[in-house]
Amino acid sequence: MQYNEEFWNEYTSKNESRYNEEFAKFIRDLAISLRCSSVLEIGCGTGIDLRLFPDTFTINGVDLNENALKIAKEKMPNANFSKETITKLPFEDSSIDFVFTHQLLNYLEDDELEKGISEMYRVAGKYIMNCEKFSEIEEEIDKSHKFRNMYKRWMDYKVRIVSNVDMHEDIDPDKSRFTLLRKM
Repeated sequence: MQYNEEFWNEYTSKNESRYNEEFAKFIRDLAISLRCSSVLEIGCGTGIDLRLFPDTFTINGVDLNENALKIAKEKMPNANFSKETITKLPFEDSSIDFVFTHQLLNYLEDDELEKGISEMYRVAGKYIMNCEKFSEIEEEIDKSHKFRNMYKRWMDYKVRIVSNVDMHEDIDPDKSRFTLLRKM
């Protein structure tokens, strides 16, 4: 991904208006039901998907946008936010119970996506979840991002597919594909 600071600063300024409480509840409830105690969102932006997690969780978020991270840190001072890339995550192997992305992978170039998947797998202790715009054959949405088929992308890893369905529009109006994996 060619990081375009101007684009992501504008995205950040609109991020709070994109807050979807139903999606945030879904992610929180899913991680709790899977008996996880630590979470990492890659491409966390201002942290809107992490805000409903209880203090009993170790909450982590990484993003490249400093403006977004500043807001995330103000809103969630007990969480751990850092400026990092998906291709080099600052966590030990298998150290995070629940690792997820929400419409980040659609913006990555194919080679960066492959490296990012490898890093997600490396740091995940139990579960990996992707909610991304989906197409069976990966095709361009526009010049800056593509539809993704994450199910296919995870086939080369030791994972068990728990779910691979379109999100219900009441939870995610974009009807992203919800792919949940159990690391083996």
